Amino acid sequence: MSTTTRVWVDGEVVDPTGPSVSALDHAVTVGDGVFETAKVVDGQPFALTRHHRRLERSAAGLGLPSPDLALIEKGIAAVLDGEPLEFGRLRYSVTGGVGPLGSDRDDADLTTIVLAAPQPRPPVSGALAVVPWTRNERSAVAGLKTTSYAENVVALARAKESGAVEAVFANTRGELCECTGSNVFVVVDGVVLTPPTDSGLLPGITRELVLEWGRAAGIELREEPLPLEVLGTADEVFITSSTKDVLPIHAVDGRTLPPEHPVTDELLRIFRRNAERDADP
Repeated sequence: MSTTTRVWVDGEVVDPTGPSVSALDHAVTVGDGVFETAKVVDGQPFALTRHHRRLERSAAGLGLPSPDLALIEKGIAAVLDGEPLEFGRLRYSVTGGVGPLGSDRDDADLTTIVLAAPQPRPPVSGALAVVPWTRNERSAVAGLKTTSYAENVVALARAKESGAVEAVFANTRGELCECTGSNVFVVVDGVVLTPPTDSGLLPGITRELVLEWGRAAGIELREEPLPLEVLGTADEVFITSSTKDVLPIHAVDGRTLPPEHPVTDELLRIFRRNAERDADP
């Protein structure tokens, strides 16, 4: 596989920079679509079954018809064909298809888009920046992975201006919620804590596996409401995402965390060991 992005749309491999989606597609006009991002290692996508299930949940929550998973699998095979991608990102999206210029939907065929591209491996640790905007835990799309990502674009740009790898949101109750594309965990007195799903977060696939595999290994992990201020007192902080796995955090805003993060390191070892054993857990 080449070092450029490979793109497949509705049954055909297409030019990554050429026109391939209608200007009237509802994802273009109003962000009406859902998507998934999976890690690819040595040509093998990770945890596809879980990603497919979440795509179906997101589509149902948005009121879209159920995605054609067999069609998506054909697209995945097409973009991963050729020289194996050593490390990269697989993204697949399903949109409302061609529609009106407003929020109403037509009875149109869904658009299915699959992309794959190489990307750098994550750093050994990163910094977080808390942004002044909130997640709305009562939103109609809370917990859904939709293509409406403008809020995340703005927040991540703000975080990167300060040298951070991710931005952190509170919810409207002032509780710790999530990052733009990652879930956040803290370690307090040896116990791993993370916000619950009713905080308004998007339940990540890596988050789910860390909870399952960590508990199975005997580590105490709890989902509970947390004040945003816990980031200023926690012994350890880490984030999880499909392409970052378990990423230790060395600073939050102006606070530098201790260089040792034994609980985070142990969870990273557990995650990698289990992921190497099973590519579709």
